[in-house]
Amino acid sequence: MKKKVILTLTGSCEQGMSASLRILASSSTNEFCETLQVSGQLPPTGQMQTVFQSWQRSYRLQIKNSSRMKFIQAQITQISCQELSTELEFEFNKWLNQKHDGWQKIRDGLQQNLNKTDDILLIIETQSRLAQQLPWHLWKLFNNDYRSSEIVISPVDYQSLRVISPPTNKVKILAVLGNDEGIDIGQDRSALRGLPNTEVCFLVKPERHELNKQLWKQGWDILFFAGHAGSKADGTNGVIYLNENESLTISDLKYALIKAIENGLKLAIFNSCDGLAIAQELASLNIPRMIVMREPVPDKVAQEFLKHFLLYFASGKSFHLAVRSAREQLQGIETQFPCASWLPVIFQNSLQAPLTWKQLYKSDRSKRTSLLNRYGLNTVLLSSICVTALIALVRYLGLLQIPELQALDQLIQLRPDEPPDSRIVIIEVTENDLKLPQQKYRKGSLSDAALSQILEKLSTAKPRVIGLDIYRDYPVEPGLTKLATQMQQNQNLIAVCKISDAGVNDPGIASPPEITTDRLGFSDFITDPDGILRRQLLSTGIEPTSPCTSPYAFSVQLAFRYLAAVGILPKVTSYGDLQFGQVVIKGLSENFGSYRNAISGYQIMLNYRSPGEPDNIAARVTLSQVLNGQFHADAFKDKVVIIGTTAGSYQDYWLTPYSSRKKFGQRSTGVIAQAQMTSQILSAVLDRRSQLWAMP
Repeated sequence: MKKKVILTLTGSCEQGMSASLRILASSSTNEFCETLQVSGQLPPTGQMQTVFQSWQRSYRLQIKNSSRMKFIQAQITQISCQELSTELEFEFNKWLNQKHDGWQKIRDGLQQNLNKTDDILLIIETQSRLAQQLPWHLWKLFNNDYRSSEIVISPVDYQSLRVISPPTNKVKILAVLGNDEGIDIGQDRSALRGLPNTEVCFLVKPERHELNKQLWKQGWDILFFAGHAGSKADGTNGVIYLNENESLTISDLKYALIKAIENGLKLAIFNSCDGLAIAQELASLNIPRMIVMREPVPDKVAQEFLKHFLLYFASGKSFHLAVRSAREQLQGIETQFPCASWLPVIFQNSLQAPLTWKQLYKSDRSKRTSLLNRYGLNTVLLSSICVTALIALVRYLGLLQIPELQALDQLIQLRPDEPPDSRIVIIEVTENDLKLPQQKYRKGSLSDAALSQILEKLSTAKPRVIGLDIYRDYPVEPGLTKLATQMQQNQNLIAVCKISDAGVNDPGIASPPEITTDRLGFSDFITDPDGILRRQLLSTGIEPTSPCTSPYAFSVQLAFRYLAAVGILPKVTSYGDLQFGQVVIKGLSENFGSYRNAISGYQIMLNYRSPGEPDNIAARVTLSQVLNGQFHADAFKDKVVIIGTTAGSYQDYWLTPYSSRKKFGQRSTGVIAQAQMTSQILSAVLDRRSQLWAMP
């Protein structure tokens, strides 16, 4: 089975990093469904970081005169690179094997949800330059146990791409052969020429305007560069040397590269030195994927890697496994070139599906000959009927699901802006709020002391309903009887829990012990195969063993309380739909629209409210503002108040139909999604706002 594993690391390596693990699975296609999400903590690097930096200095000094890099490094005492590499491998795995509760959850999630036979793409998603440089391929868990896997690097911030890719019957490669002073890049040229079904355009020591002109042309599938490259001493501002007199940074080619990406550029290969600096800058342009060299690379290593990679990739191996196979073959020359197999690394946009050579190769365009003149009317009519029937069959089988859903996203984005929902206020726990004195003894993102103060202040502010969108599967701390009483007696306080799912080995998350079932709502969301949140689960059947026993979603429970205050009580129709007065919230059928056998439980399409930017669904105040009394006396009166976490370190992010828009390009937090869902129900009942429906 194909698995995409996304390990998001935020913060500082020196101080420890917040970690979030997501596992997505696909049995036979490139459509992935999330099967696990868990958060934890990666301990500080400690001694490992010192060893890594020593190895890096030793390695760079050792190959200074044989690499494709132009750089000036300070001289250091020569230490055996091979000895340091052995020590680094030991320290690296010692770091990743620490008995730390937060990290143990991540390791358990990996080992319990991955099989040795799985085809695994492990994405390390981080903005930390140090974390991006680390030799993750040394992680024994993936190096030894999961042989059909490769580890790639990804930035934290990315967005889906809108690509214009005209059909072609050949893989189109733009090969830039730059300054080759003292190195031999002729072997690179030969390797590219030997590829089947390719059209290669070689630019040999080009001037800037030549390269710029070619990038603006449509249809490049692969951009290749061989020659000298380098960066500043701090590893930033990657530079490629086009010829003896001219060098360029990525920013010098920004607009040409953006155009090439929009026209279908799928892969960039920089068979040159110090590629991570280049990759970091290219990633900001949303290039789908890159192969770079993490350190200065000797000529022979660069040539051997390219030869083996192209052979494996063109012969049918998936992109990431072709890179692993080619990288591991470099071990055979490590007597002459120590750590050669450490150098190639993939830098990739996390949203991209695994790539194969066949996906780069498309069939010829049809000749524009009049079908009527060529075949006659009867033949054309019969063909039209067959094509129509085929399209109907394809749609019935759900094969058009992703294109149709993406079209829906575009339509949603084109709608006029709506005002924020004035009935809802969000109290958000930000990154700065985590450091407040009142948060000193917190177990999660909100301490007992801080929660007690919020509830006390809200008791005089008179909200209609309070939603606590933060898991609390533990009792109130001893001695805080006031909070326990507040939670037990406030009938307008709704809390969350998470339903267990044995199918994906998810045990669920229990509710706060002080909250009764009638004041609980499950937090579970349903995403589509592309990871986008387009549907809202209102209710579902619950397993008796689940720690979460609420049959209704958190957003539904909030809407129930809000509407009950104005005398609107829910009924259930004979079809099992909720009815509020004259408004019926009609659930989706099993084969709704392009969905096929994907609708279980009581679901509706999520009709996002977009007041300019989707995250502005409602007024927002921070935890510190509430605790310090920095809000208007009527700010919460008669409102739905939702308390949730927006701190980036908690990685509670969800893709929405707006995530592909360059203006925003970000995922929304879970508390924003809950506000959107609550708003949808209230707007449908009170404002007669329409639900989203599909044509038959």
